Amino acid sequence: MPEEKTKTSGEAKQPTPKKKRKKRASITSGLVYIQSTFNNTLITITDKKGDTLSWGSAGQAGFKGTKKSTPFAASIAAKNAAGKAKQYGLKEVDIFVQGIGSGRESSIRALYSEGINILSIKDITPLPHNGCRSKKPRRV
Repeated sequence: MPEEKTKTSGEAKQPTPKKKRKKRASITSGLVYIQSTFNNTLITITDKKGDTLSWGSAGQAGFKGTKKSTPFAASIAAKNAAGKAKQYGLKEVDIFVQGIGSGRESSIRALYSEGINILSIKDITPLPHNGCRSKKPRRV
């Protein structure tokens, strides 16, 4: 008699151990870092220690090309990041803004409209004070 092949695909598999999910602690205050460039706006929401709770960007919100640099795209990205952070119980934030893009103010307004209390706003854009030595003039 020919040997019969039995399918053991469902029986032979070992159950994979489930990974433990991190317990969501109630975090009431945090920090928001807004990096606004000419091409995109990045929003990162962290707790007071600096551990990231949520983040969003205009590219992640579905905008492409030159639409990523608009204030509307920045506000949508901020709303998405704030919605994720509110699941942790976030109520009040300190905001740090970096860069010279067009999404700076609109992302702050979007965070405020999501019901997050803003304690302070600080501009941390790096400014050179004298900086590097400039190139020598070109001789033609």
